[in-house]
Parts: sequence; structure tokens; C-alpha cells
Amino acid sequence: MQLLPIAERLSNAKSWDEFTRTLMLAGKQLPAMPEHLQSDATSVEGCESPVWLVLLNAECSKDECSKGEFVAYSPSKVIRGVLAVLLEKANRLERRERVNFDFGAYLHECQLQRYMSESRGNGIKSVIRRLQAL
Repeated sequence: MQLLPIAERLSNAKSWDEFTRTLMLAGKQLPAMPEHLQSDATSVEGCESPVWLVLLNAECSKDECSKGEFVAYSPSKVIRGVLAVLLEKANRLERRERVNFDFGAYLHECQLQRYMSESRGNGIKSVIRRLQAL
């Protein structure tokens, strides 16, 4: 599986400290989500920490949608880092590719699964379901 830059850096981390630092820096680089988009309609249910996710600039016709761009936010630094990894990949996929993409395997490949608690992991599964549904 081809890892994009953030995921590649995480997969190459040699220690817990390096991994955590890389994840936190990724979260800092996540583009800001305007506050007016942080609403009940964009909230992802099932997450331990609040998460908002929205697809911007996607235009849909009868059979096809343009790619658009996902933006997301969480006050949790760890979750922002995970969101950065997910959005880096999701924003490069066409909708039909994204619907079938195995984001869980992607997170496993970059070692994220082994650093997440069960409750955080369940929340991230909710984020992935939303990514694939939009």
C-alpha cells in the first residue's frame, strides 16, 4: 500500500516519542475548519472527543460527484493528527475510490492502530464511515 508523506513518517518512527511528535505536528498542519462549519450537521457521532467533518466544493450531477475537499477539526491533538492522516489520503481519492478504500488497513500500515485506545479506535471508525458516505 502506498503511504502518503504523513503516514510514511509515522510508519518510519523509531520510538513512541518520535511517533507522538510526528502525529502532533501533523495535527498542527491540518487546515483550519471555520467555526461556522462546526455544527450538529457536521459532527461525527461516536467519537470520544468532538469531531466535525465536512466535504467542501463537491459538485454532484445525477451520476457523479467531483472530488471536493474534506476539512475536519477536533480539539484533541491526537485526533487532529489522525484526521490529518485520513484527510491527506481521502482528499486524493475520487469518490468511488474513497467509498471502497480500506482506511483501517491504511492506518494499520502507518502504525496508528497500535497507539489508539479502543474508544478512540471506535471513534475513528465513525470518521471513516462518514468519509466514505460523503
